[in-house]
Amino acid sequence: MVDQIPNLGRESEMLSEIGLSSMSDLFSNIPEGVRREDSLPLPPPQSEEQILEDARRLLGANVDLDSRPSFLSAGLARFVPTMVPMLATRGEFLTSYTPYQPEVSQGMLQAMWEFQTMVSELVGLPISNVSMYDVSTAAAEAITCAVRVKSKKATNPNSVFVSGLVPPHRLSVIRNYTQGVGIELHVLPHNDDGSLDMEMVSSAAGSSAVYVEQPNSLGILDEGLIGLKEIIGDSTALIVGVDAVSLGLVQPPGHWGADIVVGEGQPFGIGPTGGGPIYGIFACTKEFLRLMPGRIVGQSIDTEGKTAYTLTLSTREQHIRRHRATSNICSNETLIALMGAMHMSLLGPEGLEKLATRISSATYAVKEAVTNIPGVDLVNPGGAFFREFAIRLPGPAKDALSSMDEAGVLGGFDLGNWWEDMSDCLLIGCDEGITESDISSLVDALGSWSGGVK
Repeated sequence: MVDQIPNLGRESEMLSEIGLSSMSDLFSNIPEGVRREDSLPLPPPQSEEQILEDARRLLGANVDLDSRPSFLSAGLARFVPTMVPMLATRGEFLTSYTPYQPEVSQGMLQAMWEFQTMVSELVGLPISNVSMYDVSTAAAEAITCAVRVKSKKATNPNSVFVSGLVPPHRLSVIRNYTQGVGIELHVLPHNDDGSLDMEMVSSAAGSSAVYVEQPNSLGILDEGLIGLKEIIGDSTALIVGVDAVSLGLVQPPGHWGADIVVGEGQPFGIGPTGGGPIYGIFACTKEFLRLMPGRIVGQSIDTEGKTAYTLTLSTREQHIRRHRATSNICSNETLIALMGAMHMSLLGPEGLEKLATRISSATYAVKEAVTNIPGVDLVNPGGAFFREFAIRLPGPAKDALSSMDEAGVLGGFDLGNWWEDMSDCLLIGCDEGITESDISSLVDALGSWSGGVK
């Protein structure tokens, strides 16, 4: 098929220059088994009107999360105040989020500094960077950072222990970051109620780091984690992944020994994007400051004694030259992080507490309603939950979701996508937008399906 590519005028001359005689020779390194032999099924050239019509048709097939009751979360949130995108699309924010010239970027640098300050206060740690790509890369970077800092003190410097309930896609990112630098990952088991097996945690003492999540991927808030640092000791870094909104109600990890806290920033400032950009948060103690990834904005004074802001403790080149960098984060999601700062500012401390309370209340209301359906059981009974909980069904979760979809309800997330032995389990997500009517629709749709399953 490659020989059918239209002649571009100087094709033969260019092929000759590199010592080839045909387009087939150019692609000879591609195995024949994966080469496409037929032409791409592309339509003929279209007018602008036809292209727009096709785009409307394709986009019209999407299901808006707000168009029906939705209990699909898997760690992400839906609602963002309309004030956030309205402010973020102002020119002074939208076009100036790469402040390599601090003398002309003071406003943006201040906004980034405010973001860092809010994240630090939220997680209970003194230092935050200006954001990461997402929670998965933040977790991976936290682990490699911890190994760099703790390896001289740890008795097993190349060992890192990770919670067994870290979602597979996040664990995959962590493995990709660690496999080439000699870091050995060990998995910490959980009890039947979803809490971390604290008897097994002692084996992590002496390693470089332990990574856990609070709440974990099944929405469980594990009180036992508060004593985790005492078990692993100061020579091992405690890294905690958080649902940032939950910190409106629960104790920040920095207050119970966390050395590094990471999390998904998406619930603040940006809705689900179907694979588009989101951002992660990263905060730490002073011990990790010099080797933490990402950018840091510092506050100082200028020659006239006025408050001034600048990127500090690293140079632009450190984020570009890979052989000199402390991380693989060569840029960050600064504009989206700014949207997160706007959202947090609009909420304030009292607003954050109210938001977390509404989500917690919705979680328990949905849990009580769903677990009263015959044949539906809570996967981790007796646990405390935030935003999400897992149920076990009398049949495949994908069938239940298909049935509920026909009834106009997005019923949750099929946990079989993460763990094969949980293909009959559904992760139900709740947020502040859940209404009594939504809960009734979910119960009716799920009850109708479960009652018909033999």
